[in-house]
Amino acid sequence: MRGTVFNIQSYSLHDGPGIRTIVFLKGCPLRCGWCSNPESQETFPEVYFDKEKCISDKGCGFCSALCDIGSFSASRANAELCGSCDAFRSVCPSGALGVYGYEAEVGDILDRVEAESAFYSHGGGGMTLSGGEPFMQGEFALELLRESKRRRINTAAETCGMCRSDVLRDAAGLLDTVLFDIKTLDEQKHIEHTGCSNKMILENLEMLFSDFPKLRKIIRTPVIPGVNDSERELSDIRRFLDGRENFRHELLPYHRFGERKYALLGRGCSTYP
Repeated sequence: MRGTVFNIQSYSLHDGPGIRTIVFLKGCPLRCGWCSNPESQETFPEVYFDKEKCISDKGCGFCSALCDIGSFSASRANAELCGSCDAFRSVCPSGALGVYGYEAEVGDILDRVEAESAFYSHGGGGMTLSGGEPFMQGEFALELLRESKRRRINTAAETCGMCRSDVLRDAAGLLDTVLFDIKTLDEQKHIEHTGCSNKMILENLEMLFSDFPKLRKIIRTPVIPGVNDSERELSDIRRFLDGRENFRHELLPYHRFGERKYALLGRGCSTYP
């Protein structure tokens, strides 16, 4: 089985217990204004362009010369069509052009994860699926988890909760840890800042608590200035979680590490105070 990945990150210390290898899958139904991984949002490979590195003004032209349909130039590319084309991926001499995302097989990914197993023995480390929303590629994510279990690799997944409940339920049976985002309990505010209602998200979280009481849960709230950083907002979330078992609640600081990626993808970037 093949899926679309945009990064595999080794030696992570902040995405589940112990030292972990993170497999980032492309695709997310949310469009959070503070997203630090805009390259994760679309499900297909995407071209990025760094105009500061481009030397087309010096007569380069390698990329456009390779285009079979004559529609590509360094400053203009069809994100989906050009991202799936292999012609120019290694031709740019200055590193101005590249692609976020590539297709990979389950076995190849797990071979790489397993190669780092020496780091997992202390602290219960292993593989974490992330994104994007990893369960947007539901069958691929589930097969990664099944194969991880066959290889006795500890498993975790980061999810925004906006995914099919049957996929999340199947995944929960294969996970040792789930990291689940709650951004705000206010539905209208959630729609305004992410583009989606939070009803499905909260229903999926309720399902995890009721049906998988032994599953380790890390509930995370990114604290965004002007969105959910008030005492009332955070108190509402804490009260919502009160009385539940086997979870930890973490507050994540807001940062702007992803701003440059928006520029590389030719998109506007929302900023918060």
